[in-house]
Amino acid sequence: MAVTPRAPLMPLADALDNLLSRIQPLSGCVSVATFDADGRVLAEDLVSSMQVPAFDNSSMDGYAVRCADLPEPGKVLVVTQRIAAGQTGQALQTGQTARIFTGAPVPPGADAIVMQEQTEAWAEDVTKGEGAQERSSPQIRFMTTPEAGQWIRRSGEDIRRGDTALQKGQKLGPAELGLAASLGLAHLPVMRRPKVALFSTGDELIMPGDVAPQNMPPGAIYNSNRFFLRSLLHRLGCEVSDLGIVPDRREATVAALKTAADHHDLILTSGGVSVGEEDHVKPAVQSLGQLELWQIAMKPGKPFAYGHVRRETEPGVAHFVGLPGNPVSSYMTFLLLVRPMLLRLQGVVNTDPPCLRLPAHFDWPQADKRREFLRVKRNARGGLDLFPNQSSGVLTSVVWADGVVDNPAGQTIAQGQMVDFWPFAEWLS
Repeated sequence: MAVTPRAPLMPLADALDNLLSRIQPLSGCVSVATFDADGRVLAEDLVSSMQVPAFDNSSMDGYAVRCADLPEPGKVLVVTQRIAAGQTGQALQTGQTARIFTGAPVPPGADAIVMQEQTEAWAEDVTKGEGAQERSSPQIRFMTTPEAGQWIRRSGEDIRRGDTALQKGQKLGPAELGLAASLGLAHLPVMRRPKVALFSTGDELIMPGDVAPQNMPPGAIYNSNRFFLRSLLHRLGCEVSDLGIVPDRREATVAALKTAADHHDLILTSGGVSVGEEDHVKPAVQSLGQLELWQIAMKPGKPFAYGHVRRETEPGVAHFVGLPGNPVSSYMTFLLLVRPMLLRLQGVVNTDPPCLRLPAHFDWPQADKRREFLRVKRNARGGLDLFPNQSSGVLTSVVWADGVVDNPAGQTIAQGQMVDFWPFAEWLS
């Protein structure tokens, strides 16, 4: 009897390239208040119509001076004006200085700022005789020789008129929103949020709260995947429709897919993508669109389904992704494949999080034929500790860890060896 050879495992990098090649950014954009744009993705380049700062200003509390008046320490100048932020000063004349505060415009004629700590009040030690005239303006002695331009923020040194301050496809965070506000932008053009329909399959799944732990029927498990997948989707800026748990029946799966395809950009499921006879997702998707089952050379994780489902109420299709049912496999497959897919839908070009090189404070003597993602935690000595149980069903490993070691296929790890570390915090931001 002839045996059909198994298809070779697909390298993770090839799977990601394959997946992203099929993804086009969502069409259209929306305008949102800059206050509400945190986490959104910019839909257009922001070109500055102004200089930032708009004028030369002081970066210190101190005194605006003419360097020519202070060729050496100990010189005394007369304070003729006081300039606070929001005020405009008069031109400095020879022998004059202006008391100035951080952010205030530098007066004409001044070419440096001397911080107040390098000055002292000064009064002439003279005996006032009959007819002597007391000075009406304070005088300041300067204990330093300033350099031209010191402590002056020049107009346009941050952003010049015509510069692209923020680029299309950039994810907006606190710093980016502050920069946009410095350009006077109260609203920003952003990509619309991906609409994702989420459901789980499996008669063994029970929602927390529906059945008490002591009353769980044999073989039943609580649906943990639904909770972390929904949270991950929200963190990536998606609008999520939670369709719950779909029974292990083909007609129920088809009905759920039809509902999900309408008005959604992506359908995401967990479980039901293996070759088991009770897995109805594959034939259901194929009846409504197209499906490919990939075996990816990664651990945890391996089964991954990608395809599309035709919409009935509007033109086009919804992307379909089926994740493995084991919780750690589902979690890692989402981070490694679904996350970049969702970012690409929102127009983000660079979807790779930064990777760190750190020493392994553990041994991993058994090489695997698949690329492994080992749950680890940074320790006080600057290295990485390994969670003792790396099973794909142990969700406590993800809770304990703050990232994973990306271990290439066929490679062992020795104590002290430098390894690639991917922090969860970068994936989840």
